[in-house]
Amino acid sequence: MIKNIILDFGDVLINLDKPATAREMLKFGFTSITPELDTLFKDYEKGLVNSEHFLHQVSHQFPRAQKNDLLSAWNAILLDFPEVRLNFLENLAKENQYRLFLLSNTNDLHIEYVKEQMGMQRFNRFKNAFEVFYLSYEMGMRKPDAEIFEFVLDQNKLTAHETLFVDDVKENTDSAARLGIHVWNLQVGQEDITQLNRFL
Repeated sequence: MIKNIILDFGDVLINLDKPATAREMLKFGFTSITPELDTLFKDYEKGLVNSEHFLHQVSHQFPRAQKNDLLSAWNAILLDFPEVRLNFLENLAKENQYRLFLLSNTNDLHIEYVKEQMGMQRFNRFKNAFEVFYLSYEMGMRKPDAEIFEFVLDQNKLTAHETLFVDDVKENTDSAARLGIHVWNLQVGQEDITQLNRFL
């Protein structure tokens, strides 16, 4: 029986345009993610480097891009958070049948942008629906590493087989499933979090 639900943020609750950042950076000479950039992005998601260092390192790679260009391109991935999903989330929280947790691979710049776009009142409605709001850059860990799932389970005394994890990235749901967590690998554009009851 499911007692706990762990939700991803991007493309589960908020809509994303995942290729947008790369598309925006083409005009500044971007061709592909180099191993160096990949490491930097992952380190930034883990909070191992701060935003200033992150932007400084990226600007070295793309000297023609101004800081505003980099910020605009970096945040281009983030789209809207439909009110129907926020209402669904709030109703789920009000029913009080499940313990709700957010677990997102994200970074400081993206969260600040989301707060700005949503407005703090709406952002707080979102945040307050969860018992704990786990953001990778505050944790020093990221999905799909097993340690991040183990940490959430241990910290909150959750039993894996009583827990459902929802994420649009198969690598992440596969990792959680290996720990005995029930998973829903949500297919973006074909499924929606508002259909959650099918998995409970």
